[in-house]
Amino acid sequence: MNITIAIDGPAGSGKGTLAKELAKKYNLINIDTGATYRCVALKTIRENIDINETDKIIEISKNIQIELKEDGTVLMDGEEVTKEIRSKEVTTIVSPISSIVEVRKNMVEIQRKIAANNNVVMEGRDITTIVLPNAKYKFYLDAELESRAKRRYKENLEKGIDMTYEEIYENIKKRDYNDMNKEVGALKRTDEQVYIDTTNLTIEEEVEIIGKIIEGDKDEKIDR
Repeated sequence: MNITIAIDGPAGSGKGTLAKELAKKYNLINIDTGATYRCVALKTIRENIDINETDKIIEISKNIQIELKEDGTVLMDGEEVTKEIRSKEVTTIVSPISSIVEVRKNMVEIQRKIAANNNVVMEGRDITTIVLPNAKYKFYLDAELESRAKRRYKENLEKGIDMTYEEIYENIKKRDYNDMNKEVGALKRTDEQVYIDTTNLTIEEEVEIIGKIIEGDKDEKIDR
């Protein structure tokens, strides 16, 4: 039986960092679903396609080739774009692009193929509800808006991405609304998820909380 950990939550709640740590601890493949949408956004920008040209964006999502490496490297059509997909320009348009129903369907297909027959941890907005509804472990990470904006600002500084705290705060605020009101793949709380408020938690404490849940399941075997 494959080990599948699904994590949902708003931007800046710490999903990506947590998924990386869990992947290392339990020898899982970390699937960053947000990176798949960012690749579509990056290609949209490179091909000078307007955000309202939905048909052209859908066509990109049908034909794009995306690879997610175990070390976090992202390849788009064979080119490494790990840093480029985190740019201000991509961040500005990724939410509306991910709201396009056909784009979501195409990305979900890619994400499910990566997860098939592997032990994985996957994070995003609709992983527990749409992408991997049968996941063994489902978590919902959350944090106060100010805390999330500060985390993202710090991450961007470390990656050399030029965005002010104010820009990040407003961007996350808009993304929260878009993510929770999408026609398909909206961010939702469910009874199946374990809710974790990460506002005042360290990453070590988050891993410990989830570890107790996973390792407390006597029917599950995880190689460490």
